[in-house]
Amino acid sequence: MKMTKIVRTTADVFYPFCLVFGLYVVMHGHLTPGGGFQGGAVMATGAALLLVAHAYEDITGRLRKTAMKILEAIGLMMFLFAGLSGLLFERPFMGNWMAFTGKWFSHPVAHGPNPGDLNTAGLLPLLNIGVGIEVLGGLTIILLYMLSGIHAEKKP
Repeated sequence: MKMTKIVRTTADVFYPFCLVFGLYVVMHGHLTPGGGFQGGAVMATGAALLLVAHAYEDITGRLRKTAMKILEAIGLMMFLFAGLSGLLFERPFMGNWMAFTGKWFSHPVAHGPNPGDLNTAGLLPLLNIGVGIEVLGGLTIILLYMLSGIHAEKKP
């Protein structure tokens, strides 16, 4: 079932904003409440918005299950490789070897009000990005499978 043109257009306009806000929540997860799971859920909410507004045939051309499975695998591998990277530097699994030692994500957090410097926390932003990608892929796959079940029931 298709919604009205106004609803479809509004969903198409708000989808990129959901992705950008979800990315913001992921990237600021080590400084503010939020993180990978919450940001991934916000990004998947954008996909849910598209699923509600468009017909099944229209949306499966834009959001493919195989692409979401690949996203989910990329997020999981990113999380695992970030965790295993500590072993290369003689640290334990998930050892924060990037904190205060390298160029990326290595600045100490300033005292006082939070200035919002993203170059802090070492390995945590990379873990948040991996979890965010994984949650986006996983929740979107769940939504697509739920929609395909409804679509299969409606066929005579």
